[in-house]
Amino acid sequence: MVIAIVACSNTLVDQVENVVSTRLGSCRVIQHSVGEACIPDQPKRLATLSHLTLANAIVLGVKPIGSASALNNEQDNFPAYLKDKTEGIKQLGEQTNPNLEKILLLKPDLILGWQPLSKIYPLLSQIAPTALGKWRGPPSWREHFNFVAEALGKKEAAQEAWDNYYQRIEQLKIALGSRCQDQTISVISVSDGRGIIVNTKNSFAGSILDDIGLQHPKAQNVIAPVGRFSLSEEKIGEIDGDILFISIFDSRGRKSLEKLQSKPLWKTLKAVQQEKVYLVEQLTWGGSNLLAADAVIDDLFKYLVNTP
Repeated sequence: MVIAIVACSNTLVDQVENVVSTRLGSCRVIQHSVGEACIPDQPKRLATLSHLTLANAIVLGVKPIGSASALNNEQDNFPAYLKDKTEGIKQLGEQTNPNLEKILLLKPDLILGWQPLSKIYPLLSQIAPTALGKWRGPPSWREHFNFVAEALGKKEAAQEAWDNYYQRIEQLKIALGSRCQDQTISVISVSDGRGIIVNTKNSFAGSILDDIGLQHPKAQNVIAPVGRFSLSEEKIGEIDGDILFISIFDSRGRKSLEKLQSKPLWKTLKAVQQEKVYLVEQLTWGGSNLLAADAVIDDLFKYLVNTP
């Protein structure tokens, strides 16, 4: 066993040395959450290690060769809002625990990710130049996009992406007119064991609603450290709105919602009585990137403009 382990370790070291030896000589230094990194001027083989880093790269016109994006071992696909944009991109496992061997075999010349991976940064940086963007939860989604744009040297593409986002915001505002002027929009998710997860105004979805000028219920019109807080089912009335969006992740979330709907309190909600409760995809409404934002705006058109 000892001989086998040593042999495998030596092979891994050799592979790392081979990858490192192919790094581009011309690079520029950028600051990131772990320190600084010398980024190749023209990276050809990018690996991204979170679904938001992946989406940001795609928005900027750079298609990674591989990306981690799964939230757990059960999810082995990329988020639905990315649709056909990930064809040919290798899945590198969980975004909180990516598969180092798969990354190594891809031989990337640049690795971009997020701050939760800081513990394995020394290993990643031995494979290729690595930069990890700061991440304080969904409230920092715009900051992470700007980090990816800086790392890839895509200043003009970044400005075009923001221009497109705000253009769509204006289109939605015009389409809405005054129909939601005096209404509040509540955004929650339901979790087995955690009760109701309430999105505040500085959450990803909440910040989009703010850009549009839509109102939050009083309890949600607050700033939370990570853009959300938990609430017991007995207090659901505190986050009731004229319109209620509920983001669902998987079958367990749907069962938790069905359990909530069976309780007497559910029928007292204004949005329920007015039949303005809409189910949306959680990875989209929590996507924290401009591609997900585009999909959220699509949902808002669908339910606030096109639904009678």
